[in-house]
Amino acid sequence: MKSGSWVPFEVFVAIRFLKEGMIQTLFIIGGISIGVGVIIFMSALLSGLKSNFVTRVLTGQSHIQVIPPKEVVRPMRSSNSTAVVESTLQAPLQRIKSIDQWQSIAQQISQMPLVSVVSPATTGAALVIRGNASQSVNLIGMVPDLYYKIVPLPEKIVQGQAVLRGEDVLIGTELASNLGVTVGDKINLSSAAGSSNIFTLRGIFDLGNKGANTRTVYVAMRSAQSLLNLTGLATVLDVTLKDVYEAENVAKSITALTQLEADSWIKTNEQFFTAIGAQTTANTAIRFFVALSVGFGIASVLVVSVVQRSSDIGILRAMGITRSQIMRIFLIQGGVLGFGGALVGATLGATALTLWEVFMRNADGSVMFVLKLDVIMFGQSLLLATLTGLLAAFAPALRAARLDPVVAMRG
Repeated sequence: MKSGSWVPFEVFVAIRFLKEGMIQTLFIIGGISIGVGVIIFMSALLSGLKSNFVTRVLTGQSHIQVIPPKEVVRPMRSSNSTAVVESTLQAPLQRIKSIDQWQSIAQQISQMPLVSVVSPATTGAALVIRGNASQSVNLIGMVPDLYYKIVPLPEKIVQGQAVLRGEDVLIGTELASNLGVTVGDKINLSSAAGSSNIFTLRGIFDLGNKGANTRTVYVAMRSAQSLLNLTGLATVLDVTLKDVYEAENVAKSITALTQLEADSWIKTNEQFFTAIGAQTTANTAIRFFVALSVGFGIASVLVVSVVQRSSDIGILRAMGITRSQIMRIFLIQGGVLGFGGALVGATLGATALTLWEVFMRNADGSVMFVLKLDVIMFGQSLLLATLTGLLAAFAPALRAARLDPVVAMRG
């Protein structure tokens, strides 16, 4: 120590013990750093993977779809009793239904705290015809200014523009290939209601899904209303939220408020959430077992240190050092080992994440998915490693404090 400098006695002794057992200290810090680096890398990787999955799932859909309730058949009962007259029921045909007073309902939903955008749409089945080629499609009539805030269709246009005015139409890449059309060509759309109209192809999009690119056709909302004989009506309200993971709770609130059916993206993608849950469980297990191995590593080193330093501990006790001070010496060693290893591990984890983004690329050279260096995660890792070091040091520290000075000095 330099003259004039002062540190607590326990800290001075703990650091000296660590320096004298430098090889052990370096090995345990190396083990801790690898463990912390794995925790940081795996946590960021799984978090980035989850965000990437969510982005891909929501790339072509809203967080919540509000639709009219399905038609049901109720059993006939006699007028003077509750007995069922006809017990054999047949499910009704589900025809296209509109949302009654959809403007006021959209206004109600938009005023809910977590709701960001509400976009009305008129949807239904249609047949697209081009010469001798025809294909059934899902026709979506929407208001571009609102719908593009939910599905960023302009970003997915590969040919033409995302323009929908009058008799304009947007189709997917697969459908355009099947029909042999390009921007500016005319295609015929007809509905089951018997209406048909000629539309001009203004843009071709790629939603990243072959099925969606084959089946989805976008037109202006008024054009869809006219084609489906639903003038002035909407069949669905697309809703986006400020927090996508609150979709199921908000959907239940919308159903209670409007008596309409509200399907959240969480409900319609249950298998996806099962996979996400499995990944989260795996990440938690990895953290636990890494922390456990780090704890045992620190404890084993300090137990050996207590045995090696027994004579030193006896001398310190003979000099009047209290048991609590002896305990603090070894607890400080555990904390220093945990914190030092966590600092090195955080650097290793950040380096691994940087290298992943540099070398792991898609076939087109773009980033596979974005990995965020979360400051909170780094802080949690430092705290976890330090606490693990303190807990692991408790048993060796207690053993050192209980050593009898005379027996300790005799070896």
